[in-house]
Amino acid sequence: MKQPPPCPLCLGLTFKPYLTAEDHTVSHETFTVIQCTNCKFLLTYPVPPRLSDYYLSDGYISHADRASTVIACLYKIVRQFTLRWKHSLINKYYSGPSKKLLDYGCGTGTFLEYSNQNGWSATGIEPSPVARKIAAQVSETNVVASLDETGIADYDVITLWHVLEHVSDLNETLQLLHSKLSNAGMMFIAVPNYRSPDAMRYKQLWAAYDVPRHLWHFSQDTMQRLLTAHGFILHATVPLKLDAFYVCILSEQYKRRGKTGPLTFFKGIINGLKSNWSAIKYKDYSSLIYIVRK
Repeated sequence: MKQPPPCPLCLGLTFKPYLTAEDHTVSHETFTVIQCTNCKFLLTYPVPPRLSDYYLSDGYISHADRASTVIACLYKIVRQFTLRWKHSLINKYYSGPSKKLLDYGCGTGTFLEYSNQNGWSATGIEPSPVARKIAAQVSETNVVASLDETGIADYDVITLWHVLEHVSDLNETLQLLHSKLSNAGMMFIAVPNYRSPDAMRYKQLWAAYDVPRHLWHFSQDTMQRLLTAHGFILHATVPLKLDAFYVCILSEQYKRRGKTGPLTFFKGIINGLKSNWSAIKYKDYSSLIYIVRK
């Protein structure tokens, strides 16, 4: 294996293998997750040269316009609840008069659509041309390919719902987002947590590794250090408790070689409950939302 580039968190040059995981969604190839020996940051390496090819699947839900599996249907049903919950969370932590929202990595635009219907002036960024086209139709709003195309200097709320783990230019993206956030604004970043009880249970079968699409794998410690390095102040950390159930069901499916019968769902739900219960003490939930300001 070629020498990886410097760690994006600490610029360390020494890494060790952490685990090897399979791409269960598209290619069924195996990929290595490595760990910086200095700061413990995890990254997928090497990254395939044509990473966009690994998103070409109806099974990749955030870019799919229709639900093609039982788990995908379940995801879309739950998503209607989470849309309302996310906006209640935004309204709890941001109360300013201005309502400019940027959804970075908006996928097929359901959050954009809901935002516009609930009093926000929302802009979406989506690099995938297929998803971007769908998002523009669904939300009837402006959806562009990059931050440079937004044309707005500052946003009151910026959201990244399970997006940061996908971006190739991690530090550059965070720096640009910092410059786009208003002085009174709030940013909401949801990412998986590889220190969660369900990650510890399923190890290389943990669905939230999602290699090679997930380039970076965060813990509470590395995420907070990364945000601080880019001038953000952590205001609150909020668990996404429903994610544990979805991730555990999907991980059970991987464990059972694709089987999606009643036993898969039952074990997934039980392990999701166990994960949330075990996470109470240290707040190491399956997914966490980091709410930050300048």
